[in-house]
Amino acid sequence: MEENNSLVYGLEFQARALASQQAESNDVRFFVATQSLKPNNQLHVVDLNEDSSALHPHIFAHPLGEVWKLTASAHNPRLLASCYSVLKGGTQIVMQTALLTLPESLESKDPEQEFLTFASVEQLATEGYGSEIRTTEFHPSDANQLACVVDGKIVLFSRSEAVTRVAAEISAKSVPKFTTGRWSHFHQGNQFIALHDCSVRSYDVRDPNHCVWSIEEAHNQLVRDLDCNPNKQCHIVTGGDDGVLKVWDFRNTKEHVFARNDHHHWIWSVRFNTYHDQLLLSSGSDGKVLLTCAGSVSSEALEGGGSSASGDPAEPGDGGDLKEHLADGLLHTFDQHEDSVYGVEWSTADPWMFASLSYDGRMIISKVPKQYKYQILL
Repeated sequence: MEENNSLVYGLEFQARALASQQAESNDVRFFVATQSLKPNNQLHVVDLNEDSSALHPHIFAHPLGEVWKLTASAHNPRLLASCYSVLKGGTQIVMQTALLTLPESLESKDPEQEFLTFASVEQLATEGYGSEIRTTEFHPSDANQLACVVDGKIVLFSRSEAVTRVAAEISAKSVPKFTTGRWSHFHQGNQFIALHDCSVRSYDVRDPNHCVWSIEEAHNQLVRDLDCNPNKQCHIVTGGDDGVLKVWDFRNTKEHVFARNDHHHWIWSVRFNTYHDQLLLSSGSDGKVLLTCAGSVSSEALEGGGSSASGDPAEPGDGGDLKEHLADGLLHTFDQHEDSVYGVEWSTADPWMFASLSYDGRMIISKVPKQYKYQILL
């Protein structure tokens, strides 16, 4: 795969659920699931052969329903969580979530079999907690712990026994519904960060009544997504319907530490690069995927570095070295999509590669342009 070329993978149906392989770092693998009203939804496991620049898909039937969200386990490369909706009684739409285990071999044993089948499917017991399941998140360090965001609740599940069971419940006061949520990578994994309307709130899972910190009115409009910086404690990134990407230090929640307003519509997904956290990806309803540099607030920030939090490059003679270090701001616009881009995910195997998914069922695998890669490495 050439540095500046992209690979396109097309699905038969519309899609908005994208995840990256997390538990193994050797293979470039992405998961994508369809959102069709017909009862023939699919999960595609797409592998990239970097030597031949070829994509190799393995397609599973997902008869449970239309998929809204996929997450991959950080501990088991064969384990995924799917949040999906089903039609009951002909008129009622109900959301459910299930753990999907892939078989050990992804090669079909029956050449006449159209789709592969999961080794196991375990539906989580979310009845009674709410109707809208936004996400099911695997704990970053505890393989037996899950969190499910249901309406205004965070339902904690334990997998330490034969059957996954509810271990605890966090009910947010005066919060009718969360947008989504993620585990914090720090604080010994005891905090879960959830989005509500325009605000961000972090809860201590050991004390269901304790909101540890909050960023009220983080965005002017609905906050759609967040991600935690894996290399720098206390930093998160958010994106919302105001089209603004913001980096926050939640030790001081009064003001963001970095912001860019380069999208022309809602931001649906934001992600820190796992290895080089000055690189940020965002995707939105404007059909764009943006690569942004936030080097001044990253774990690799230089003292007297070559950029400013406002996104303006440093002037010659003020300590910056524009030839060696990236300036803060928009680096590159990827505009191959023709519809809203609901998901963007970095590869954990190759820190310079990522996938993006638009609603028309087009997944594109792209690379960071080589000039930026060399500026970071050299």
